Amino acid sequence: MSRFWSPLLNQLTPYVPGEQLAVPHLVKLNTNENPYGPSPRALQAIADAAGDALRLYPDPHATALRTAIAQRHDLALSQVFVGNGSDEVLAHVFQALLNHGQPVLFPDVSYSFYPVYCKLYGIQARTVPLNERFEIEVAGYGGACGGVIIANPNAPTGLALPLADIERLLQLQPDRVVVIDEAYVDFGGESAVRLLGRHPNLLVVQTMSKSRGLAGLRVGYAMGSAELVQGLERVKESFNSYPVDRLAMAGATASFADEAWFEHTRQAVMRTRSALSTSLRELGFEVLPSSTNFVFARHPGFDAGWLAQGLKQRAILVRHFRLPRIEQFLRITVGTDEDCAALLAALRDLTATPASIQAA
Repeated sequence: MSRFWSPLLNQLTPYVPGEQLAVPHLVKLNTNENPYGPSPRALQAIADAAGDALRLYPDPHATALRTAIAQRHDLALSQVFVGNGSDEVLAHVFQALLNHGQPVLFPDVSYSFYPVYCKLYGIQARTVPLNERFEIEVAGYGGACGGVIIANPNAPTGLALPLADIERLLQLQPDRVVVIDEAYVDFGGESAVRLLGRHPNLLVVQTMSKSRGLAGLRVGYAMGSAELVQGLERVKESFNSYPVDRLAMAGATASFADEAWFEHTRQAVMRTRSALSTSLRELGFEVLPSSTNFVFARHPGFDAGWLAQGLKQRAILVRHFRLPRIEQFLRITVGTDEDCAALLAALRDLTATPASIQAA
């Protein structure tokens, strides 16, 4: 605490990112990064852009990148907004579209940045409980509210809603913005982009960090009606007119030109996810069905915190959330086959530990 802080700061509980350790031979399965990296075309485009032009400001409208996104999703340029990672895009969404003096609705187990944004911007929040199977039930999202935001597939559970449920949700809230956060949709979910033509209150947010392997560039985007995008642009122009730099625009734009790399790497992640889930179940874990590049698992005989610490001692990082309802789950990023083999070997060792030693 500091006497120089604004009163709001004392009320914030900031988002905590996954741990980053500088140790040799680390198996890093805690931040959902793509193990296969960016398209070679993206890397070449970044290298080509690293020249004298860096002394100039980037295109404030990110026209080339927005055009690539619009073409991929069969949208108009006016329907695309880009920002410095999907987290910045979401921050603008809360300010521009969800701040109506009524509670914003989102699941009780979901992306933990949502309540942070509500607190930061003075927005009321109301969580809607997942059911006993950790599924989102759209019937709970009716009634008066300031808007709805749902991660689909959900994080950290990995479970996905079908488009029919998204459409029912949109019909429940025709006069409020419904935001579908699709950070992981390319790993098995159904994108709600195809619903945009029928629902002017729908906004879909995606990222280049996961399936495109560009987490280090920080590029995210939103797609919706021109009316919603204009609202986001007004906030952006009041905050930072140049959120996406020249290198990021070059790499992200080139990534969309290499669909072969995108398809190859996402399919590899999904194949490894299936094998990892099977192996974890053979070790006695309960593994929720995943449509993401991670799995969410718990073991009935071993404390999740103890397992996470044991893995860390073996230079393997997974994510453990000490939160209600999910404190006994581990969120495990799908790495390479070699990464997953190291994880499974460590878990075999840990789950062979006598209960008396675990308790100690």
